[in-house]
Amino acid sequence: MSDRLRPHTTSTLAGSAAELLSALREAPPLTHCITNTVVTGFTANVLLALGAAPAMVDIVGESGMFAGIASGLLVNLGTPTPEQCAASLEAVAAARDAGTPWVLDPVAIGPLPIRTALAHELFAAGPTAVRGNASEILALAGESGGGRGVDATDTTDAAAEAALGLARRSDAVIAVSGAVDLLTDGERMLRIANGHELLTRVTGGGCALGAVMAAFLGAARATGADALTAVGAASLVYTVAAERAATVSSGPGSFAVALLDALAAVEPGDLGGAARVEEVAP
Repeated sequence: MSDRLRPHTTSTLAGSAAELLSALREAPPLTHCITNTVVTGFTANVLLALGAAPAMVDIVGESGMFAGIASGLLVNLGTPTPEQCAASLEAVAAARDAGTPWVLDPVAIGPLPIRTALAHELFAAGPTAVRGNASEILALAGESGGGRGVDATDTTDAAAEAALGLARRSDAVIAVSGAVDLLTDGERMLRIANGHELLTRVTGGGCALGAVMAAFLGAARATGADALTAVGAASLVYTVAAERAATVSSGPGSFAVALLDALAAVEPGDLGGAARVEEVAP
């Protein structure tokens, strides 16, 4: 182990993730998702399998009302129609007023102007967490033109400094998804090496993770866990389930179904032996 790594990180995060998963299932967080039309059903099923309560409310006049009563909110910019853009701004304003934690997923920003401008406006509103691939995080930081559509063309490590800078200027947790997930709150930086390549072969694999983060942030309101711990716990539970699903899958189609089953089956006590986590000095 490098001397830059702090000891016992794996056991610490796994223990916190176990506590949060138990809390989530005991009191399912109402998770408000404004997400893209490609992944709505899959995202809702992921949350249901995990034990959360999904609500896909993206109508102007209702989104703000709902964000005020939800446990957590996801704003995903995958298909930013005019209605969804307005609903997202309305929901974020209400979430801020109500103290509802919320996650921004800046899908495919950089080369596409409408969603890029909206992402910057929403980021300025103060998300609790931002989840994206490396190219999206670099684009949000103004250090890249983005990736190839929804696909990253940069590595997670290449986005580490950009993620750190975004976290420090916003107080948000920045989660960079990739082969190894990198998460930072500006003071601490976690690397989570769990997961499986099949997550990249299923539409909604990354988008659903943003919703899981919103659910865990909602559960954290009851346990007192900080935002980095909640987001790290979400990533750990999701990627451990993905590894389990891959062992019984023959390809992307069976994996998508198996992931739902694995999310429903994963138990708090399973996480300690499966977690591969490092904390790196920023």
